[in-house]
Amino acid sequence: MSRQAQAAVLFLIGTALLHAGLTNLYLRYVKAGLQPLLLLSGGVLIVAALATAWYEWRRARAEKAHADIPVPDDSHEPEPGHGHVHREPRISWLLLLPLFALILVAPPALGSYSAVRTGTAIQQPYGLSKLPSDNPLTLGLVDYATRAVYDHGHSLGDRQLKVTGFVALDKSGAPYLVRMALNCCAADAQPVKIALTGKIPPVLQPDTWLLVTGTYSAKQTKDPVNNRPIPYFQVTQAKPVPTPKDPYDESWNQ
Repeated sequence: MSRQAQAAVLFLIGTALLHAGLTNLYLRYVKAGLQPLLLLSGGVLIVAALATAWYEWRRARAEKAHADIPVPDDSHEPEPGHGHVHREPRISWLLLLPLFALILVAPPALGSYSAVRTGTAIQQPYGLSKLPSDNPLTLGLVDYATRAVYDHGHSLGDRQLKVTGFVALDKSGAPYLVRMALNCCAADAQPVKIALTGKIPPVLQPDTWLLVTGTYSAKQTKDPVNNRPIPYFQVTQAKPVPTPKDPYDESWNQ
């Protein structure tokens, strides 16, 4: 791969990173807080590509100018070490594969298949922030699960709550509402689950996104995968909603 080709690849990768960072595509790979670093990385790659192309253009001009200068007749003999071109291995072109994957294939967010095969990742918090006085209160699924398990619902009381997540069904058909929680990127995503009880729709399809309205339930169960607690949510109303712009929940490590 020549220097010009390397510059072209750097430019394309940088452009792809900027495209992902300026659209919602990057949310399929990393958490929202990493968007500035993603944009910075794309900008650095583009600058490096342009600098490489400029350097190669100037070097080519200098070599052409040097070749046009008359030389003595006995200078035709090659100097030691010259005249043999070292070619880069063609396998280096495989660097284009991640680029094509980024541009052409937008992977779906992790869903029910991963959720039912991975234990709930609920974590004990260092502290709980005060909730707003809204009623009904829109609450993140991870926040609800944390308060239900470790605060025993004291901060929730009997308030009406709205929680959004996707549906997952275990082997017995029991329904969970799930959000995948991130530390950094999709590669480390883990599910946080709440079990549903009450007025549940009679037919639930895995990976369907639901907005459920209801109240805190003191009932809990154990995740069959890792035996960690899963709180229940008492549903009074459930309706399908579109997949959110950011399908991952980052509140567990904030």
